[in-house]
Amino acid sequence: MQKKFVRNLALVLFLNLLIKPFWIIGVETQVQNAVGVTNYGLYYAIFNFSMLLNILLDLGITNFNNRNIAQNNHMVSKHFASIAMLKFLLAGVYAVITIVVGTVIGYDFVMMKLLIMVVFNQVLLSFITYLRSNLAGLHLFKTDSIISVLDRLFMIVICEFLIITNRENFDILWFIYAQTAGYLLTTIITLVIVLDKARVRKLTWRWPFFLMILKKSYPFAVLVLLMTFYNRIDSVMLERMLRGEEGSHQSGIYAHAYRLLDASNMIAFLFAGLLLPMFSRMIKLRQRVDELVGLAFSLLVVPAIIVAVCLFFYSTEIMELLYHQDDIEASAAVFRILISCFVAISSTYIFGTLLTANGNLKQLNIMASAGMVINFVTNLILIPKIMSIGAATSSLVTQYLIAFSQVIMVQAIFKFHINYRFIIALVLFVPAVIGVNILMHRIPSNTLIAYMPENLKTVYWLPKMVLTILVCFGLAFAFRLIRVRNIYHTFRYGE
Repeated sequence: MQKKFVRNLALVLFLNLLIKPFWIIGVETQVQNAVGVTNYGLYYAIFNFSMLLNILLDLGITNFNNRNIAQNNHMVSKHFASIAMLKFLLAGVYAVITIVVGTVIGYDFVMMKLLIMVVFNQVLLSFITYLRSNLAGLHLFKTDSIISVLDRLFMIVICEFLIITNRENFDILWFIYAQTAGYLLTTIITLVIVLDKARVRKLTWRWPFFLMILKKSYPFAVLVLLMTFYNRIDSVMLERMLRGEEGSHQSGIYAHAYRLLDASNMIAFLFAGLLLPMFSRMIKLRQRVDELVGLAFSLLVVPAIIVAVCLFFYSTEIMELLYHQDDIEASAAVFRILISCFVAISSTYIFGTLLTANGNLKQLNIMASAGMVINFVTNLILIPKIMSIGAATSSLVTQYLIAFSQVIMVQAIFKFHINYRFIIALVLFVPAVIGVNILMHRIPSNTLIAYMPENLKTVYWLPKMVLTILVCFGLAFAFRLIRVRNIYHTFRYGE
């Protein structure tokens, strides 16, 4: 199982690192610069608002389906036709409720126009996610890996064409339309593949089956709803609480920083997509999961510490490189707080996924409920005082409380043997990484600038940052937090 995990991880990382960073840092950054902080901030707040009720599109069906198909492969052909019909019904419910709530909270005509298009995109994305859950549940990881980047590949081509030909007059609606085209094409391609694998020829409408699926999946739905609220409500509250241009502007500043956190989270999200069906099958077969958990922790959380600390120290330089607005330091300040969440989020993608696979939805929902309340209250207190900084701080507090709670819960349930040597090494590793960053950041840059080509002198700090990351990874190997031999043997011989 570990062998399969590493091989599939290598493929999915290669494809996603090839495509998605270019989308987030390349295309989306160009769009943000083209339309301005305020316009993008308005779109970003509306996008996150559409995410709040996104669970109505799914009600936990995708997570339930992923876990169920992984444990019972033969059920895919039996369940697909009916679940697809249920998804159509839920799409209508989601669209109506989201638009009604948008009207109630005061969205004007322009905002409603954006919301309707974003809602349609969310529907398409939900169908893609459900279709992919069937591929993952059948352990068709190679096919799923290709599909995972297909929508972004289409979007990159379309957006780059629009930006190159209309940079000065770029409209945020074009960005939304490009996403629509990418999602629609990917939905069609994925549907054809799944229909072939599931051997489904027609859709069926079965109310008893719908009720049975919803009854089994609602704990997943509640969990996703709660997690979505404490992950996405920050920018919505910023825009609604501050209102007007100031609200959109602060949401735009927050978006500058959060998009880079999204880019960082991409790898963690991919880990979870691979781990859920694997954990589910191993638990059903009563196999030990501690080695896979340890491997995932070494390959995800340890690098997350290195990346988070390094990006923290180079936050201003990164923002200056990516964005052209005057308030770069404001974005950098928010980014320093948000990127610090990366370690906690990476941890939850491992331990939260394990708890999900084990069926501990009640415990997860209790933790997520507490997280939502903490996030909402701290936002209410901090946003009026320190605006986007307050929203970022609220996110930081919430993410670490959730991560810490999940680690304790996993240990209480699975009773893993505690590796004290690893824990001590990790505790010593963190200040060592911080120390390396402090020393490297203080090295005078004049010498580097003198030897760099003229067109690269604006990124004089980049060689230092890359060298810092390499040194920190060297420390990870020196502390034996990451072991090449273990990874090699897992890939070469492990099962």
